[in-house]
Amino acid sequence: MPVPLKAGEILRGRYRISRIIGQGGMGSIYLADDQRLEGRQCALKEVEHDRSLPPDLVREAREQFLREATVLARLDHPNLPKVSDFFSIGTRDYLVMDFVPGKDLRALMLEARQSGNFLPESSVLNWANQLADALTYLHAQKPAIVHRDIKPSNLKLTPSGLLKLVDFGLVKLLAPGEVTITVLQGQGTALYTPLEQYGGDSGHTDARSDIFTFGATLYHLLTNHPPADARQRFLDPSALQPPRQINPEISPRTERAILWAMSMHPDDRPANVESFREALVGSAPLLMTNLPQRTQPQKNTLQSMFAHDPERSLWWALIGMSVVSLVLSLLR
Repeated sequence: MPVPLKAGEILRGRYRISRIIGQGGMGSIYLADDQRLEGRQCALKEVEHDRSLPPDLVREAREQFLREATVLARLDHPNLPKVSDFFSIGTRDYLVMDFVPGKDLRALMLEARQSGNFLPESSVLNWANQLADALTYLHAQKPAIVHRDIKPSNLKLTPSGLLKLVDFGLVKLLAPGEVTITVLQGQGTALYTPLEQYGGDSGHTDARSDIFTFGATLYHLLTNHPPADARQRFLDPSALQPPRQINPEISPRTERAILWAMSMHPDDRPANVESFREALVGSAPLLMTNLPQRTQPQKNTLQSMFAHDPERSLWWALIGMSVVSLVLSLLR
């Protein structure tokens, strides 16, 4: 992991490091004071690319980072932090964003759990509505932007009640022909990651991947329990406990919408965020034919997954190979 910067260091003659507010394998996130705009605080996301890569791949990764930082800097939405600058120093690249005050939703969930309560469904659906606004905006960009790492700790609630989707670490730009370009290498957080994303950058992800992580995030916020991850569910489809079994106060409508979003195959999920929003908070009745039915666990589940659909059979086969390879690599 890169050696973090020290408090007091000034980057580019403008950003004075105050403290670390987040860390990862490729760098840190710092709270910094903008020396040019007095009183403004910002968040600096630091990236140091893998030095073991061949020089041409490192150069390509850095050029890619700068291209995509340019795209992120053009985004302007109330539920997203504004990216105001980006630059490189030595082997490190930096993305400068607005600092978002307040607590993240994971902290609020943990506070509720510690007091023996659940977060109110009305509050969670309010936040979900704001997150849907942000994702609809991202997915409508040309090329579309897929976040890929939605989770409670990446959602901050400001003192005014405004929700912000704060981390662009795994964002993807969907280029024409569905060729994906990645800002930073990564696969998201396992608890919330859809099965197709386990292929890393070779896996196909689109807006429906964000819908899966959106649903998994709501599941965790409403139950205080993380959902069974996609690998578990691939091996045992009954591993995902319906949220109302954990928190009976959740409405049947919300439970159905969440389970729909968390369908294992992308084709079984809502086609877009607006469809998911309608399922959660819209006024139209849910079309039950489009929603997954909760039944007793099926026997011969894997066999039923592969039946009658050649394209889906190939998808499940490829995903199964990825999961098996991952498990074998962990056992070595």
